[in-house]
Amino acid sequence: MSFRARLTLIYTVFFALALLLLGCGTYFAVRQALYAGVQRELSAATSQVRAIFNAGGLEPIRTPTGELRLFLRVEFIQIFNNPNLVAQIFRTDGELLDSTPNLGNRELPLPPEALLLGPEDVGTGYSVVREVGGLRIESLVTPLVLSGNEQVVGLVQISRPLRDVDLTLGVLTAMLISGSAIALLLTGLGATLIAGRVLRPIDELTRTAQGIVNAEDLAQRVPVPPHQDEFQRLTITINDLLARLEDLFTTQRRFVADVSHELRTPLAAMQGNLEVLDRGGLRDAELATEAVIDMRRETGRLIRMVNDLLLLAQSDAHVELRCELVELDTLVLEVYRELRPLAQGVHLRIGNEDQVTIKGDRDRLKQALLNLGVNALQYTPQGGSVTLSLEQRDGFACLSVADTGIGIEETELAHVFARFYRADQSRSRHSGGAGLGLSIVKRVAEAHQGYATVASQLGRGSTFAIWLPLAVQPDLVEARPVDETVQV
Repeated sequence: MSFRARLTLIYTVFFALALLLLGCGTYFAVRQALYAGVQRELSAATSQVRAIFNAGGLEPIRTPTGELRLFLRVEFIQIFNNPNLVAQIFRTDGELLDSTPNLGNRELPLPPEALLLGPEDVGTGYSVVREVGGLRIESLVTPLVLSGNEQVVGLVQISRPLRDVDLTLGVLTAMLISGSAIALLLTGLGATLIAGRVLRPIDELTRTAQGIVNAEDLAQRVPVPPHQDEFQRLTITINDLLARLEDLFTTQRRFVADVSHELRTPLAAMQGNLEVLDRGGLRDAELATEAVIDMRRETGRLIRMVNDLLLLAQSDAHVELRCELVELDTLVLEVYRELRPLAQGVHLRIGNEDQVTIKGDRDRLKQALLNLGVNALQYTPQGGSVTLSLEQRDGFACLSVADTGIGIEETELAHVFARFYRADQSRSRHSGGAGLGLSIVKRVAEAHQGYATVASQLGRGSTFAIWLPLAVQPDLVEARPVDETVQV
């Protein structure tokens, strides 16, 4: 069953329940009002009959045995004239004395329970509904007490047929049932139309999603409804999700292409050296040594790239950092010593060196600073300079590497921390790196709740910096995934 059908069914069922409750309430309210009106009629007629006979319609006579008997004056019962009501006078033993002429030849006996009525029941009496000759009749029996005497001398029974009440309730029931059926039919049709109109944006969203799946085109977007409602917010969210997925798939394709390109060069070199050895290079000791050295270098390059990729994967997987006290000034000195053999004509020196200690992952910080140093040496020509500095500023420890190299164009500054990005694509790297070093720098900085920045002028060199908050507790901080932008 479709969602539209379920929505229509649920709405119709709830509306049917509401109609049922309303119909039952209406029926019982009208029924109660009708029966209350009948009771009022019977009570008024009883009072009228009692008043007639208190005015002289009954004459008590005491028999020789001392028993008090009533003598009914027939002309008084004729005074009561109501075609819808029947009045009857009974002795206390249930014997009928007289009745109004409209009773005819029908028998309407006194209920046995009425013989138990006493003087205290004058105001309430005994009411009963019964069926006589196929006709429902309601009767009200009250004791007849003479004025100034608390002795019950007779019983008055006022009866009324309920034909009009039953007819009214029957018509009301038919109207409620037929009206409810028509209302339910209209409700079902209306709910179907409304559900179709309300769910139209969902259908459009579904068709667009199917089109994206079939065409494999994440550039498509769902049309945004003009009304500011839940569907508009859902559509905007879906479009944001599609944009994010498009960016992720584009990044993934570029990443796979870059990895393939970086792997092809060392693998091709290793294959060439193996072919040289296979063609007789093993017999030439110098040639064999050179081939082994080349393969060892390419193997080291592959290992470094795999390690860098592993580090980035761990960062994406939210791997926690080790927490230890790190003396950053000592760390800068260690990096300086390791970079000196790689200088090759570039003047490497240490600038400002404040004494700063933070909590963090020493190995990751060292690797990030080494990557900045290697990157600076790679793009600084001989005779230039690279300066390592450590400063404490505004609650941050700033590790910076400044060079006098070729610099970076302003349009490329926002991409230098992207994976496999090459600032100078017109030449190859001296170190043969895979372009992952600066991406690792950014991830390490942000894993310590810091950030990485770059400032550069084309032809005048660049300055890369890692800003680390002094109060951070990396043992409670996970490496968070970040986008490929940079603060400048």
